[in-house]
Amino acid sequence: MKILDISTLNEETLERVLRAIPFYKSVKKSNEEDYQALLRYSRIIQFDSGETILRKGQKDSWSYFLVKGQLVVTVQDHGDNTQHINYVTPGEVFGDLSVLLSISRTADVSVDENSREAVIFGTDFSKFGNVTNFNVVSLQTKLIYYRHTIDTLRWKLEMYRSKYADNPLSNRHREMKLFKGQKNSPEELMALHNQCIDFARLLLEWTDTFGNLSIVAGEVPEPGMAL
Repeated sequence: MKILDISTLNEETLERVLRAIPFYKSVKKSNEEDYQALLRYSRIIQFDSGETILRKGQKDSWSYFLVKGQLVVTVQDHGDNTQHINYVTPGEVFGDLSVLLSISRTADVSVDENSREAVIFGTDFSKFGNVTNFNVVSLQTKLIYYRHTIDTLRWKLEMYRSKYADNPLSNRHREMKLFKGQKNSPEELMALHNQCIDFARLLLEWTDTFGNLSIVAGEVPEPGMAL
């Protein structure tokens, strides 16, 4: 593992790293001050092939975005057998469920042995503070964060739905109510936050499903279906 000091990178190099991460692109376009604030609580990390990035049971406040390489997500079934349940590909976020729900990591994440290395961009989202705390980042930036997060979580749930349509969990996310109030308001922010929590909890139920092997044994989701 090698941690790179973001402050040593020139603007062009940093923008190239973040080009594949829609959240940071949107924040930079919307609010340069918030963008710079987030960078102060971020880091770039390089990992070698096979190296473990996150371990089940760990707890911290960091979410990560894969910039380069491919990662594999594994869980243990009740027989202590390792099950490869997901892959993470460039541009995807991982570790976000633990941060959203303030729980320990629910799976191991490591660099796929078919990748020479992985480059990760991570941010300490504890600096966001409580949902309605705007000391570090503004209401608008938090709205951007939760909108992107909902899009990501919904996409993951749709991937599972398309692959495992007969599973009782497959349509649950489509039954959740959408916010219909005033846009760009604190009320919308709270609604988006609550929806993220509901989606995150549902994804954890999918993780339990894989860990309990109620999915066909040996059937692994295709790359891009990351939790």
